Amino acid sequence: TAVDSIISQNLIEQIKNFPELNEYILYESKYLDNRFEILMMPGKWRYEALEAWHPGTVWNPSGVNVVIHSDWEGYRGRAAYARIGGSYYAARLAVCERLVEDRRQAEVVVLREIYPEYIMPVGVWQVRENVRNAVKSSPIKFNTLGEALKRVSTKLQIPLQKWIKHSKLLKDAVYQRR
Repeated sequence: TAVDSIISQNLIEQIKNFPELNEYILYESKYLDNRFEILMMPGKWRYEALEAWHPGTVWNPSGVNVVIHSDWEGYRGRAAYARIGGSYYAARLAVCERLVEDRRQAEVVVLREIYPEYIMPVGVWQVRENVRNAVKSSPIKFNTLGEALKRVSTKLQIPLQKWIKHSKLLKDAVYQRR
């Protein structure tokens, strides 16, 4: 996690010098009963990771409802360790690598659903490699946020409104006027 954090922090300093993305880009991946939807939106660098643990998963073993955890950072970064732990930094590294390769900056939201069949967490390497796998695939491009979110809603089991409720960046994107 420390390595993921340090490397991605260095990449973020490069990313801040690149032009902003001019479209909405979505990357997707599903592996080991984890589904990832990575949404890149036009804007200056900001990042958020959200995890939804379904009932019957390791971090929600006897729950009745899905438990969503999230954390985010603005353009100036963060001062404290992310509450969701190492997966935050692992996913951040993978999206930073993609943005540096594309020579772009963006607002990035990583949505992760963890299903009950994921019986034993195998470490943050799984998050990093799953997100890397997603961002190496062909991007799905959209002209509007609405189009991108409509696609996301067809891939995730949790209703989109619940994701937005727990997300700082999605809430800003949907409700803030620019």
